[in-house]
Amino acid sequence: MLSKPIRDLLHSGTVIPAHPLALNASLRLDAERQRRLSRYYIDAGAGGVAVGVHTTQFEIRQPGIDLYEPVLRLASEEIRAADLQRPFIQVAGICGPTDQACREAEVALKHGYDLGLLSMGGLQHLSEADLLERTRAVAAIIPVFGFYLQPAVGGRVLSYTFWREFAEIPNVEAIKVAAFNRYQTLDVVRAVCNSSRRDDIALYTGNDDNIVVDLLTPYRFDVNGQPVTKHFVGGLLGHWAVWTESAVALLRRIKHCIATDYTGVAALLETGGKVTDMNAALFDAKHHFKGSIAGIQEVLRRAGLLEGVWCLSPEEKLSDGQLAEIDRVMQAYPELIREK
Repeated sequence: MLSKPIRDLLHSGTVIPAHPLALNASLRLDAERQRRLSRYYIDAGAGGVAVGVHTTQFEIRQPGIDLYEPVLRLASEEIRAADLQRPFIQVAGICGPTDQACREAEVALKHGYDLGLLSMGGLQHLSEADLLERTRAVAAIIPVFGFYLQPAVGGRVLSYTFWREFAEIPNVEAIKVAAFNRYQTLDVVRAVCNSSRRDDIALYTGNDDNIVVDLLTPYRFDVNGQPVTKHFVGGLLGHWAVWTESAVALLRRIKHCIATDYTGVAALLETGGKVTDMNAALFDAKHHFKGSIAGIQEVLRRAGLLEGVWCLSPEEKLSDGQLAEIDRVMQAYPELIREK
């Protein structure tokens, strides 16, 4: 079960960067730089980190590479060493068939992680009923952070009925929506609003193409004749793995805007367009997101946090023209990348 400080932070909304993987030129784990990345997110004011997720590279789980537990351990050690006087949410990426997902949940629990971000990717052979049973098995081990992954990168379309049943599972504490599709996003929000556990589940945006609008929008549905409203209260995002201090400031602005009856919303909508433009360069939208991990790593390399943009998969690399696009958005929007 989540502690009250962690649950309160999760529900109030915070910045949770998806933690990258630091490699050296020999494609070996660079433990010092891996630790330095964790410290960067702590110092930038993030409310947590997600480790072992797509941005950390799924190949860490492959036999012979075996980096899943080491990267979880390193991040956890740095968080403990920081001796923070504030809650800090530790999220572990969990994927694969039920047996694998349960093993990863046990590893996450062993290293003090609060939640497991449960991916449905790569499981197209499982029915929705199978996926729900898998979720129940993982939720019996660790609190679950649900994850609707966009079909464009290995996910699948999941029905409103699936999410309605998903929301009723005890120990599901949050859901990240990365559908990159407004219709599919609404399926999840409507399902949660109609759930008996609507107040127990925090919604986080994973739609990196629409971060600001997702966070500003109240989603309201009629439930048995009564209006029920939910917001995306924060983000668990690869985009927020870079320029993290600016992301923290942006979420603070959005919360203030909502709390003051949307004062300054026009300026935030303008900022939202800029953030989307930045994401297009960072995630390599022109080439169907092929350079998304490498784009994140390039920005961190420029900041001195990574030595290079090496990835475990030879397919993960910067696309033609992506460097120029990153240059363009960094020059165009200095107010969104400025950090101490």
